[in-house]
Amino acid sequence: MAQESVWTALWRRGYLAGSAPWRALGYLGGGVVLGVVVLVGGLAAALAGVALSLVLIGLPLLALLTFTGIPVAALERRRLRPVDPGPAPTPHRTPEVPGIHAWFALRVKEQATWRELSYTALLALVLWPLDLLVLACTVGVPALLIAAPAQLALDGGEIRAAKLWLIGDYPSAFAAALLGLALLAPLLYPLGGYAAARAALARLLLAPREAELSSRLAEVTRSRARLVDAFEAERRRVERDLHDGAQQRLVALTMALGLARLDATPGSPLAAQLATAHDEAGNVLTELRELIRGIHPQVLADYGLAAAIEDAADRSPIPVDTDLDLPRLPEPVESAGYFTTREALTNIARHSEAPRAHITARHERGLLRIDVRDEGKGGADPGRGTGLTGLADRIAVLDGTLTVTSPPGGPTVLSMEIPCRAQPQPAPVPKDAD
Repeated sequence: MAQESVWTALWRRGYLAGSAPWRALGYLGGGVVLGVVVLVGGLAAALAGVALSLVLIGLPLLALLTFTGIPVAALERRRLRPVDPGPAPTPHRTPEVPGIHAWFALRVKEQATWRELSYTALLALVLWPLDLLVLACTVGVPALLIAAPAQLALDGGEIRAAKLWLIGDYPSAFAAALLGLALLAPLLYPLGGYAAARAALARLLLAPREAELSSRLAEVTRSRARLVDAFEAERRRVERDLHDGAQQRLVALTMALGLARLDATPGSPLAAQLATAHDEAGNVLTELRELIRGIHPQVLADYGLAAAIEDAADRSPIPVDTDLDLPRLPEPVESAGYFTTREALTNIARHSEAPRAHITARHERGLLRIDVRDEGKGGADPGRGTGLTGLADRIAVLDGTLTVTSPPGGPTVLSMEIPCRAQPQPAPVPKDAD
């Protein structure tokens, strides 16, 4: 069970018996210690920065004032967990290039850096004295009253309990202790309320805001898109190397074996061995061509998605009906659409026991939609290793969606939607007049 926040526990009946008051006490006590350290360290660092600024025209002081708040804010976000367990990630972005200069330039431009610096100044000048005052009023005074009998026994004479009134005998000291116990329980409620408010202020200034979260999400999306583009470029490179290198060598080897086979004496053992080698080389060449076609079919690059789907349907082991009306689309979209359709046809042939499959593809109003349907046994689950999970992630990078509807008994329908624009078609080249 996840630990609840102090604010939530404050409204429950078992607040005093739980850990929330102790967590609030620890949070405020840590705030006092951290505030004193920041105040003393900040004053010392400021003096050093002023001294250096006389030599280096203020740059060390600028760096000091700009980045003092970053480590303090990181520590404060970690200190939020006992009081407010909600996630508080860093609001800072990662520089696109390594190096201290890029890091410095990015941090200066971020609003979060200046909010953290403001919070650090607020902590050093206002928050920790306020934390100390709240602790003294809610815990310190009852604790001193409770300790009155012990204090009287140590001093041996009159004492001033909690600096409020004189106590000279043990009955009065025990009465003060009982009063302290009676005050402690109700004062723990304002202690928890203040700790919750203090944590809310820290979260407001130090946690990422909606605009920053949206910016980070957009950055992650762009990063995923770059990875997909790099993967597709590598796929094309492998396909080109196989086509222009290994395939051409196999063709030459097959021709050489064929010529040697013609020169061999018919019926001799050498002729039989050359025939076997020639046939094996032909089989390897066929398999290599299928592999190259699977990596990135040339028909997809030359003629577009519609022709590639038609080619995949013709090579499917089960009959496939197609209804396609597609223009040329951006290359990443065509690639994602082709491989998703091909994977769907592979799953139908292996698992569905369907007699036929149907493919419908349209591009209307800036949206590509492909539906692959079969009348098989149904019950398909994309999460059980059908190969569609990675394709769904790939489509998500393009802001698309992939859904599979497959009730037991069928039908199974795979639907893919990707927003995209049609590519402009090249103008026909006019023929020269005779």
